Amino acid sequence: MKSWFRSISLPLLAMIAMSTTSPAAETASTPSATRESIVLGGGCFWCLEAVYEEVRGVDTAVSGYAGGHVENPTYTQVSGARTGHAEVVKIDFDPKVVSLDTVLDVFFTIHDPTTLNRQGNDSGPQYRSVAFYGNEAQKKAIEAAIARSVASGDWRGSFVTEVLPLPTFYAAEDYHQEYFELNGEQPYCSLVIAPKVAKFKKRFASMLK
Repeated sequence: MKSWFRSISLPLLAMIAMSTTSPAAETASTPSATRESIVLGGGCFWCLEAVYEEVRGVDTAVSGYAGGHVENPTYTQVSGARTGHAEVVKIDFDPKVVSLDTVLDVFFTIHDPTTLNRQGNDSGPQYRSVAFYGNEAQKKAIEAAIARSVASGDWRGSFVTEVLPLPTFYAAEDYHQEYFELNGEQPYCSLVIAPKVAKFKKRFASMLK
């Protein structure tokens, strides 16, 4: 069952944004000469987005959906576990400032890659641990990051992170974007997201914006 802290903040937002259009779809694109992107899922997308917005070298972190079988999914469909999508964040970054290895090390620090279809009280396949790659180099980087995290001993248990090619990324509804920044007073933000942001800042202080 979804965390009750998260659920109490969504009805009002949903009413405000109920008339918004369907999320935009993006296929995996070839990184430009100066920018790279990767799509990661590790529980609630509000959490990942909030952390990556703080990473020096990250241009944008967009909450969305990927890995399912329904085109233009809505939050209601995804949260009902009816589409196969995971909540994810598409991270666009400058590899001259922050390496893909660091982006991935942050990912395996701020979410638990050993819990199947769950992060804390957030439960369901939409909260699974998954890393989508756009090319073979990213796939190898993800596999290497998993190996580093396993060797670190930060997490007990077997890793369940899926490593998959990215088919289509769908940006989530507008009211999900920059959620932590705009709704920091909400219980879910202070009790769930803020500790993850604090953990990142402590572990990766040199990479703060």
